[in-house]
Amino acid sequence: MTAQLLANNPLLHFSGLPKFEEVKAEHVSPAIDHLLSQARATIEALALSTDAVTWDNFVAKLEDMEEKLARAWSQVGHMNGVVNSPELREAYNDNLSKLTDFYADLGQDERLYTKFRALRADKAFNSLTTSQKKIVENELRDFRLGGAELPAVQKNRFKEIQEALAKLSSKFEENVLDNTNDYALYVDDFSTLTGIPVDVLQTASAAAKEDGKMGYKFTLHFPCYLPVLQYAQNRPLRETLYRAYATRASEFGKPEWDNTPLISQILKLKQEAANLLGFANYAELSIATKMAESVKQVSDFLHDLAKKAKPYAIKDFQELNDYAGQLGISDMQAWDVAYVSEKLREEKYAFSDLEVKQYFPERKVLAGLFKVVETIFGVQVVKSQASLWHETASFYDINDPSGKLIGQFYLDLYARNNKRGGAWMDEAITRRKVANELTTPVAFLTCNFSAPVGDQPALFTHDEVLTMFHEFGHGLHHMLTKVDDYSVSGIKGVEWDAVELPSQFMENFCWEWDVLRQMTAHVETGAQLPRTLFDKMVAAKNFQAGMQTMRQIEFSLFDIRLHSDFDPQTNKTALDLIEQVRDEVAVVRPPKWNRFPNNFTHIFSGGYSAGYYSYKWAEVLSADAYSMFEENGVLSAETGQRYWQEILAQGGSRPALESFKAFRGREPNIDALLRHHGMN
Repeated sequence: MTAQLLANNPLLHFSGLPKFEEVKAEHVSPAIDHLLSQARATIEALALSTDAVTWDNFVAKLEDMEEKLARAWSQVGHMNGVVNSPELREAYNDNLSKLTDFYADLGQDERLYTKFRALRADKAFNSLTTSQKKIVENELRDFRLGGAELPAVQKNRFKEIQEALAKLSSKFEENVLDNTNDYALYVDDFSTLTGIPVDVLQTASAAAKEDGKMGYKFTLHFPCYLPVLQYAQNRPLRETLYRAYATRASEFGKPEWDNTPLISQILKLKQEAANLLGFANYAELSIATKMAESVKQVSDFLHDLAKKAKPYAIKDFQELNDYAGQLGISDMQAWDVAYVSEKLREEKYAFSDLEVKQYFPERKVLAGLFKVVETIFGVQVVKSQASLWHETASFYDINDPSGKLIGQFYLDLYARNNKRGGAWMDEAITRRKVANELTTPVAFLTCNFSAPVGDQPALFTHDEVLTMFHEFGHGLHHMLTKVDDYSVSGIKGVEWDAVELPSQFMENFCWEWDVLRQMTAHVETGAQLPRTLFDKMVAAKNFQAGMQTMRQIEFSLFDIRLHSDFDPQTNKTALDLIEQVRDEVAVVRPPKWNRFPNNFTHIFSGGYSAGYYSYKWAEVLSADAYSMFEENGVLSAETGQRYWQEILAQGGSRPALESFKAFRGREPNIDALLRHHGMN
């Protein structure tokens, strides 16, 4: 590879923002190969050095190496997620294998491990900053968990497992994405579409025309799928779409997209990896880096919450079942639940999601979100310019009160083909200080909302507004850090079961009248959300909260048990296990042909393996943290500054529990969570 070609490779551009408009699939391998070559040379030089180990001559150089690799790869991973193509997917997977191989070697390098131990034992360790000490401690832990202490044969096997898991996890997610993108249901009889919102029908009509067909095209992308389940009066249509969604990536579809064998392989490999490191199961290995102290503590937490929530869930479901009878549905099925729930909510609280949606145009929602952040943290959010991967993405600056740039973020809001589902925040660039030069943190904020239709702006449901605030909370955690050392800056180094605290915390503002009314303007009249409608929304806030809580507990127990007391060597399957969990805790029972495990990307291709409980665990923390704002004023700048300094600013530089206690002044308790859900 010539120096000129490398110099022109946009993925090797580190002096500013990424050059997304220039990045192509053919840039990936040359860039990653070059960075890996440099990284290996750095490692060898450090390993062979006979100098006494210090932060500057050892750890800082490893941090430099890691930062460049991560920055280049984050661009590749992001584009693979939001503008997926066959060429990019191939480049991503090829280089994922190289990186997995590299990091497996790095995590087992006894020479580096020895140097970290020497640094920890040296009296100079005491003069390091708090964040530097935390990085050294984390590294020592991660070397142990990476297999650095294993004999040679076991090291090789552990590395093989890591490489295999990376490939299987990527394939799992691809299968779900491909199945989702591939599905299309064309309907040309308008009379069968009664109840479906106009904007959904407009989008479906445009999609059919794009395919050269008459009528309407319905897909499994959430902005299409959910409204059909909620509003379509045509019960067979709801069943058809539900069945397609619930059986994605299973034996009911194309064999090459079936995730069933992948689940078994992933579980066996995780179990073997855990055993090699001396853990009884993978859940124990996962918990080793989290806030929770043991698998038993997690299980006890979930069962305790289930005990409190289940009576409310049973009451919710009975009410729903009774109401289904009034609608002429005597045998309510899974594809009826969203429809009956929406009808019941409309009758109980005299409003619908569709009515509320008309008050939340994108422009007002974003302005309202930014106003909250500006009020409680004293910052300014300003539209800015950057190279983008898609015409509908955008870019913003965050400035401190003096106008100094402290953070930036990309926003990609709309669902489209070749973009994976869900909503997420990821790191583009992480804050760090090198030679007194500070790198500005940059975040990716990604959602899958309905795009604008015709001349009408994008309109968001209140649930989508909650999602927007949620992801922005993650973004603030990344962007408002004040840690200068890379490996614990922003969300890095934060325990996985605490990382949802800032995101769930932000959702609470969406239930405050003084906040919400400022982000509303009716799409036709421009009128603010009426107080009467807001009061109905608040009254309905905990509608089916018991059922929703039990659903999350069901997923969490399935996950923790799948990775602890489930034996993948037996004839039992993940499907058998989730049925057992449902026997214990489920109130709403899906049909036997539902294949939820096959598209549970959170635990099979995301970072939530034996960690899905984190959503509920962190919700205790977030609700309790927000209760301090409720006590002092929900838009209190003073409380906001304290929250920033003690939680957001600290990143992973200290244990999350310490940060929480520094902010709240005490240990967390569950009371605020139960109160927020109307279960106290």
